[in-house]
Amino acid sequence: MNKFLLITLLSLNGLAFGQHQHKEGMKMPGQDSSVKEKTSSKTKADTTKPMDHSMQGMDMSKHDGMTMDGSMGDMKMLNYGLTMDTSMSGMTHSLSRNLPMNRNGSGTSWHPDNTPMYAYMSQPTPKGWSYMLHYAVYLRYTSQNSTNPNGRGRGQQLGAPNWFMGMAQRKIGQRGLFQIRAMLSLDPLTVGNGGYPLLFQTGESYKGQPLIDKQHPHDLVSELSVSYSHALSKDIDLYGYVGYPGEPALGPPAFMHRLSSFNNPDAPLSHHWQDATHILFGVATAGFRYKWAKLEASTFKGREPDENRYNFDKPKFDSYSYRLSVNPSPSLALQFSQGFLHSPEDAHPEENITRTTASILHSKGLGPSRYVTSAFVWGRNSHDGTGENSFLAESSLQMDKLAFYGRYENVTKSAEEMGLYQPTSSAEMGQIAKNQMFIINNLTLGMNYRIVQKHSTDLVLGAQITSSLPDKFLQSYYGTMPVSGEIYLRLSPSLMNMKSMKHSGHSQMKGMRH
Repeated sequence: MNKFLLITLLSLNGLAFGQHQHKEGMKMPGQDSSVKEKTSSKTKADTTKPMDHSMQGMDMSKHDGMTMDGSMGDMKMLNYGLTMDTSMSGMTHSLSRNLPMNRNGSGTSWHPDNTPMYAYMSQPTPKGWSYMLHYAVYLRYTSQNSTNPNGRGRGQQLGAPNWFMGMAQRKIGQRGLFQIRAMLSLDPLTVGNGGYPLLFQTGESYKGQPLIDKQHPHDLVSELSVSYSHALSKDIDLYGYVGYPGEPALGPPAFMHRLSSFNNPDAPLSHHWQDATHILFGVATAGFRYKWAKLEASTFKGREPDENRYNFDKPKFDSYSYRLSVNPSPSLALQFSQGFLHSPEDAHPEENITRTTASILHSKGLGPSRYVTSAFVWGRNSHDGTGENSFLAESSLQMDKLAFYGRYENVTKSAEEMGLYQPTSSAEMGQIAKNQMFIINNLTLGMNYRIVQKHSTDLVLGAQITSSLPDKFLQSYYGTMPVSGEIYLRLSPSLMNMKSMKHSGHSQMKGMRH
């Protein structure tokens, strides 16, 4: 397995490093007066075009928040280039021609507009297609509950959690936008079908047994979706999204796509209270945007993926959800959502869940290649007259090559969820009840440093430590204050900004020819 992980990492490194491509002859919008006149007439005809994306015909040196010394690469905005200029890249938000692509979250969710992006992106092809690729591979060694030799959940693993997401987008007519998106994960091979060790984690099953103190692997095909949006005006969009698998309108952006958790290889302990519906085999969503607010509803298959990580589960539409999203400023994204899930867990097929979530995401640029991004998420699962809450707060501070990050969680889990309820023994003896609740506090602190950057690809070395404070009853199983830690190498695209886009000629996808 170790040889396979090394070969996989080197192959991915070579793939990413081989895709740099330079484009000559770029010109500033608005340089030619005839081009300016044509653009002006076109803008009048197409009322859906964003007013500030192309900035054509404007005196750039006097525009608020910008300075210009004559070269595209030296243009700076107040948000330090965190929001891409969609007229330059050809790509917009997944579900709107009039929103920046930085607002893209997983599924149909929203990030703040100031959210930085780590991706490769192409110019539009002659047929109008634009392409983007995101990915992250963490080659890491993790040791869980290392301070308690006889403690429950103690385990080590050398593995490589990973994900890859590709998008293809094309504008249709003056108002339409079509997108195809696919997400893959090699987790079944690189961490195993039984997942990776993660103290106090629960959710899903393997070989007919619930996974406890382990994070399940993601399916090989984690998303395969199509979407279409239609702009009724610059401020109003109608859209539809279909995924098999896909993500319904429920919860914040999934943890691996939140930049506040980008540096942390581990899934949150609250994953199955907040964003676990990001891989469901059968999703259909319809939505409506008006300016900075969005209302959407989904129907989907409530059951989470089975333990066969290579197949496509039978689609169903037996559950539903709704979500209200509001972005009151470029730095903030807020959402409230609720879902009614039919039989989500294979281990408890008779149990239906009502999941309610709310979140606040924040992103702010601090300078070139410097930013801070944070998230606060609340999630609650209600069933059989009981409810379990989860709270998550995470933040990441990027200072060019160096990053500091942290995550705090407060999660309530039942005795049954933790695998402590045994009806033939403990319950009969009166020691523990099926719905007895335990509170778990978890704090992770970490840092990493970019050791290599080449051809818009980063290799980052990092380490983190996690200290847990479980309920007193759990301490008899896990220890008083379990400590876990890990070291890792992360391979991913570099931070996108206007300067790097100029140097790459807007085309960082391997094999693109225009």
